[in-house]
Amino acid sequence: MKIRTLLFVTSYPPRECGIATFAQDLINAMNKNFDGNLNIEVAALEESGKPNTTLLNPPVNYRVNPFDIDSCIEFAQQINENDKIDLVCFEHEFGLYGGEYGHNMLAMISLLDKPFVVRFHTVLPYPDIKCQKVVSLISALASKVIVMTRSSADLLREVYQVPAGKIVHIPHGTHAHIVDDIPALKRQYGVEGRLVLSTFGLLSENKGIEVGIRAMKEVAREFPNALYLILGKTHPVVHAREGEKYRNSLEALVKELGLENNVRFVNSYLSLKTLLDYLALTDIYLFTSKDPHQAVSGTFVYAMSAGCAVISTSFVQAKEMLEDGAGCLVDFNNPEQMSQAALQLLRDPQLRKNMSNAAKEKTRSSIWENVAIAHMSVISEALAEDKLMPNLPPPYLDHVDRLTDELGMLQFAVHDVPDPTFGYTLDDNARALIAMCMYSSEIKSNAFVDTLMRKYAQFINKCQRPSGKFLNYVDKHGEFDAMNNEVNLEDANGRAVWALGYVLHSHERLPFDVVQVALTGLRKAFTWIPELQSPRAMAFAIKGLYYAQDYRVGEKASELLTLLAEKLHNSYLQEADENWHWFEPYLTYGNAVLPEAMMMAYKVTGKKEYKQIAEDSLQFLCSKTFTESYMKLISNKTWYHRNAETPQEDGGEQSIEVAYTMLALNTFYNITKNHSYLDKMRLAFSWYLGNNHLKQLVYNPLTYGCYDGLEKNNVNQNQGAESTVCYLIARLLMEQWNKHKYVTTKQNSMEPVRVGSN
Repeated sequence: MKIRTLLFVTSYPPRECGIATFAQDLINAMNKNFDGNLNIEVAALEESGKPNTTLLNPPVNYRVNPFDIDSCIEFAQQINENDKIDLVCFEHEFGLYGGEYGHNMLAMISLLDKPFVVRFHTVLPYPDIKCQKVVSLISALASKVIVMTRSSADLLREVYQVPAGKIVHIPHGTHAHIVDDIPALKRQYGVEGRLVLSTFGLLSENKGIEVGIRAMKEVAREFPNALYLILGKTHPVVHAREGEKYRNSLEALVKELGLENNVRFVNSYLSLKTLLDYLALTDIYLFTSKDPHQAVSGTFVYAMSAGCAVISTSFVQAKEMLEDGAGCLVDFNNPEQMSQAALQLLRDPQLRKNMSNAAKEKTRSSIWENVAIAHMSVISEALAEDKLMPNLPPPYLDHVDRLTDELGMLQFAVHDVPDPTFGYTLDDNARALIAMCMYSSEIKSNAFVDTLMRKYAQFINKCQRPSGKFLNYVDKHGEFDAMNNEVNLEDANGRAVWALGYVLHSHERLPFDVVQVALTGLRKAFTWIPELQSPRAMAFAIKGLYYAQDYRVGEKASELLTLLAEKLHNSYLQEADENWHWFEPYLTYGNAVLPEAMMMAYKVTGKKEYKQIAEDSLQFLCSKTFTESYMKLISNKTWYHRNAETPQEDGGEQSIEVAYTMLALNTFYNITKNHSYLDKMRLAFSWYLGNNHLKQLVYNPLTYGCYDGLEKNNVNQNQGAESTVCYLIARLLMEQWNKHKYVTTKQNSMEPVRVGSN
């Protein structure tokens, strides 16, 4: 697939305005996610009444004066003549273009031969006939119309008569900024020991900053250490028209109310990092806008994503976002309501914390990486092409390390913070050991990786009893939990055998002591392996025994593998019929390990019936878990039962199913060299990168962990051990995918294929 060129027509830095910043953030996110597969250029819109001084410096390759009709026409002709440009993306705000209601834009797009999409930053709820006509015509000519709130989408449909199928709702992007030490950050910015309230944005009268200042009178009386930070310089258009008149009036109000110690102006255009730092140290964010028809505010969603407790006037976006306890709504121009809301939050730190967590959770789906993926979906649809997949993220171990303490890997996390309450499991540490072996083989071996590997190996050793069997649950104090006596541990024992066998398979790159622990543990397990009854436990054990044959373990491993394979074969014959090609009367979790084990058994024994069962059962599983364009997993809320009358509901999708499917597909390719398995591997991995029913990332690009599940309407924000380690295994399998594709394309005298390309 050729590299596509997109042209964004927008205001753009160094111009100081919200849309310029928005466009830069979006373009940066798209470049990051689709680098090497996408070329983005910018046509910078000039400001009204200002000389044309914008430098042509990539990505800014064009300039256009939207207040000069001739310039608009000339620009359209210039773009038509450029065969490299595939799609044009317009950022629309009425003030960006000349003519009544930005009518000059119509002159531009009516001459354009290229397909284009447009984003309306403002959709007026009560338009006059002229406004309605301009917006309706722009929408009619566009391939897709993007808005950032549900209310704007409703207005376009109901008031402007834009067809629903043309409208796409993509929320404003957000930056998630993780700060571990807030007191240190407050010291750095000179607000140590203060309760910080803040407002950010380019100052103008419609921002209503005076409301926040008046609200501080009551706040400061009860909380003398409260400080209101007014962040941002005066809007350049306002400054050109009237200088610092508005700021001077605000400073005069501060003096009048005696709030010099409680209000501070930061009169500068803040860099992104500085802004995110200020928001991170903010206890309460005040949004004081006077405009009830304002559709969106970048500053508002940035504050939410930073985890600020937000108090906002009831503009459109706030009413959508601050439901369910994510913030407080107050009336316009009402300092009394704002002060009472602020006092309630300042008196109740737990309420502030709850509101902070709700705000972060509400905005995690709109981080810029998700927004970039959503835009590529729209662009692909506008160009009538297959969806472009994001590039592979780096295989960093930050969250794996975060979840690991001196004993091993903790089971759960609350968001990205490890939660020791429920202790550890053999399951997680066995998978983590496999992941570290893969990391050593696919990425690199070093002292840090070896240290993690030793912890996981020693944890498995701790869990093995004198009988050779393993316990699964260890509490936060390092003691075996009573749950070990209450649940069947066969699957956990099978997973331990898989991990020990995989260590032996990878022995050449591993520390000698880790290999010896694995060898000793596996030999002790030989005594009970024949007793296994659970199909999954048998499959896990087959995998471990299959891998262990690469080391000096004797004939016993092959004998046990053959025994288990025949038992698994019998399970299949007992359950399967012409419509149900499976080993059990249901599909539950980690299903792909069963056909994978049969394919491995075929490789060892040469029995063709094992290969047939492996292929039939994997094909059956894939028919239940793959749509034409993405992977849709078995829901853990209902599982999938034979003769089920109701279809699978959305949600309850977990990382483990993707990773195990990819492991099976990789094994099938290695044994059969059938390239269709590689295609499915890549499609499966794209589930993590937003190719799922929610079109959201399940991998977390901020922590390098993985979210715990994909629900019907949201992503579970917790990032525990199972999801994170399974993601890492899947990611490392994509290193093998790249090698396979390289060999294939080299044999066909073609260039190597990158994972982000189609």
